[in-house]
Amino acid sequence: MVRPFMIAVTMALLPAQVAAAPARDWSTVAVRTGSGSFVQGNPAARVKLVEYLSLTCPHCAKFEGEGIKPLTAKYIRTGLVSYEVRHAVRDSFDLAGSLLARCDGPQAFFTTLPKVFAQQDIWFARAEAWSQVEKATPGLSPDQIIQKSAAGAGFDRVLGIPVTRMNACLSNKDEQKVVTEMANAAWNSPGFPGTPAFQINGKIQSTVHDWASLDGALAAAVKNPTARKTTR
Repeated sequence: MVRPFMIAVTMALLPAQVAAAPARDWSTVAVRTGSGSFVQGNPAARVKLVEYLSLTCPHCAKFEGEGIKPLTAKYIRTGLVSYEVRHAVRDSFDLAGSLLARCDGPQAFFTTLPKVFAQQDIWFARAEAWSQVEKATPGLSPDQIIQKSAAGAGFDRVLGIPVTRMNACLSNKDEQKVVTEMANAAWNSPGFPGTPAFQINGKIQSTVHDWASLDGALAAAVKNPTARKTTR
């Protein structure tokens, strides 16, 4: 039988336990911007991180492998930083993979993207082998090139989707336009450093190339989010 003293102690502990309840997990929040890019995290975060990436960029895959988990745990989940992805596609395989990663919207995108990067060595090797055979094929339409590139890379196996579903995603003209315009804006921007490139509160971080340097830049921005911003 619980004694009155123990009941009093238990009741005294309740407010502290309630107060210690975990905060909202902002990594479960993802939206589409007006320009078509996808943003994960707290929309009111005072520190806004943008990554320009390419799916065929090995440095982007390296960052994804070493940085996305600590970035999510330390900054996105806690609501300190919002994370926006902008595509800087470089070839038809990159475009195909980007369209497929985006196919089910922003929430699915941030779980699909790591899967594509994790298998980059495998699907890129298939893509290179396919291109050696198919590059001599004349007269392909842009849609045929995208679909054949996706099939050659084996994106249906990477993502576990039927070919019919894959081709439907790849044929979305609106998404094709969004991704290509996003890429053109990046690559035609004066001084664009290539991929991956990181922007914090509107300013390109020219010295940030890996997770360690990005972690330091974000920590400084979180500490002083009102530092001067520039728009690119």
